[in-house]
Amino acid sequence: MPHDSKDRTGSLMTDRTDRTDMTGEASDRPWRGVLVATALPLRDDLSVDHDAYADHCAWLVANGCDGVVPNGSLGEYQVLTPEERAKVVETAVAAIGGSRVMPGVAAYGSAEARRWAEQARDAGCASVMLLPPNAYRADERSVLAHYAEVAKAGLPIVAYNNPIDTKVDLVPELLAELHGEGYIHGVKEFSGDVRRAYRIAELAPDLDLLIGADDVLLELAVAGAKGWVAGYPNALPAASVELYRAAVRGDLATALPLYRQLHPLLRWDSQVEFVQAIKLSMDIVGRYGGPVRPPRVPLRADQEAAVRAATEKAVAAGLG
Repeated sequence: MPHDSKDRTGSLMTDRTDRTDMTGEASDRPWRGVLVATALPLRDDLSVDHDAYADHCAWLVANGCDGVVPNGSLGEYQVLTPEERAKVVETAVAAIGGSRVMPGVAAYGSAEARRWAEQARDAGCASVMLLPPNAYRADERSVLAHYAEVAKAGLPIVAYNNPIDTKVDLVPELLAELHGEGYIHGVKEFSGDVRRAYRIAELAPDLDLLIGADDVLLELAVAGAKGWVAGYPNALPAASVELYRAAVRGDLATALPLYRQLHPLLRWDSQVEFVQAIKLSMDIVGRYGGPVRPPRVPLRADQEAAVRAATEKAVAAGLG
């Protein structure tokens, strides 16, 4: 299948403009569409390169993405200082506008998470993404109290269900309760269980389902997802957005071949080394990915070879 990056990007920009003008999704539900969980460029001394980050955010939007999610796990928020973390949000807003920025506001405590939501609000963001309590395996009452506290900041919240890392599972019934209380408006679903899409739609039909793992993109898009909090668009934005747009409109003739071509990379989003893999792919395609901060370490030689081979194959196919 031939792919022309210039033509594809132009088409995607038109699609996005039409969607925004016709439905108002971008203003009413700014978490819809392709929001990239941004990798954070670090210099060789591991300091944050905010200028490079601003350029990266602008480049993603120019290549068809709808917005960015700073300070997610891919952005290594856990190892940032408070000053760095705040400036990352401010940098993204300055680069592409607050309506396109949905920061992660996860923290060990609810009070701290609320403060990060307030910081995002004051910086001009339109929504935030929030993990459940992640300092311990919280029960349902604690989860409800956590989201209630952060909702006091006044910004719409997209919940982030990542039971693999947090050991707290936002099952469909709990999501429906959180939504019914008005605490959340969407959920980034990272459990990997695509069957949940249908149960969530039954229990909370107005709760927006966002694809949370790159390697189940097609399955969740077909099931009715309204957005994608994405990893691999950091390296291959135009092809990734083309895949998403085709999938959500049911154009499997376009989506399925692309999905098969990109899946050797997309599956890295669900691996422990996803940050290193995506940053390496960025380096290979000519976008600066750079190093990671400890305790993360560089990829093993076999892992690097696999990522490099898959990325180079995608680029050779015209997807980069």
